[in-house]
Amino acid sequence: MIMIATRNSSTHNLIETIANELERADKVLIGAGAGLSAADGFEYGGAWFQEHFGDFAAAYGMTDAYTAGFYPFPDETEKWAYWSRYINHHRYLKEPGSVYQDLFTLVHDKDYFVLTTNVDHCFQRAHFDKQRLFYTQGDYGLWQCATPCHQATYDNHDQVVAMVAQQHDRHIPAELVPRCPRCGGRMTTNLRADDTFVQDPGWYAAAKRYQNFASEAAQSRTLLLELGVGMNTPAIIKYPFWRMTYHNLLVHYATVSLDAVAPKQISERSTVVQADIAQVLRLLAGA
Repeated sequence: MIMIATRNSSTHNLIETIANELERADKVLIGAGAGLSAADGFEYGGAWFQEHFGDFAAAYGMTDAYTAGFYPFPDETEKWAYWSRYINHHRYLKEPGSVYQDLFTLVHDKDYFVLTTNVDHCFQRAHFDKQRLFYTQGDYGLWQCATPCHQATYDNHDQVVAMVAQQHDRHIPAELVPRCPRCGGRMTTNLRADDTFVQDPGWYAAAKRYQNFASEAAQSRTLLLELGVGMNTPAIIKYPFWRMTYHNLLVHYATVSLDAVAPKQISERSTVVQADIAQVLRLLAGA
């Protein structure tokens, strides 16, 4: 499939096009990737990582949270010292900022739905209706059996806070290591990494709501607003959005990121904005 990156219109005109499509739309389907939270100030490496995980960086040569998340820690007490610190910051301490607030301003009075691969729970914390959200890849705030022996998830807030408060020299007390309440085995964060990911009843209910909304959107004047979605998992948001645009003349596809692209086949009903998401949403919210 041939890609094009639209640069022949000014950013101002492109943003104006999105504003017009948003005003005309009967439904708005938002597809959000990691770039959205990054635009909102969520950091994963550099000085931020050194400030919060300097001890792990010194011990193991880690440089960022992405690679550190896959590190084979020697034991569970050290693994959960790292993960509790990370979860506490990105899921519980750091609040969504102006990017999410501007986006909520744009759609709160529209018939909208959010499909996201993000696991930081920012949408719900930014007051988006939880009945209009589908977190396909999990939630930092949930644990599951690592096997898993059953299809259920568990809130981890209190345990995470305790781990952070009681850790010392990159370890938590052994008694705080989470264990499955059914089989007594290891627990893990409810993040999609392989076929052990637990899709609990809440996941399936959200998936059904999304499927219903998407079916209706395909027959309506709909704006597909894709924000910060890259090519790591294109089958979840990007490819379905492209297909929906291709097959339905009432659908308009708008994508915003520094490396945004759209297929040539849907270029006439696409708006591609290669710009900072925060700036674009700020301008749209003030339109």
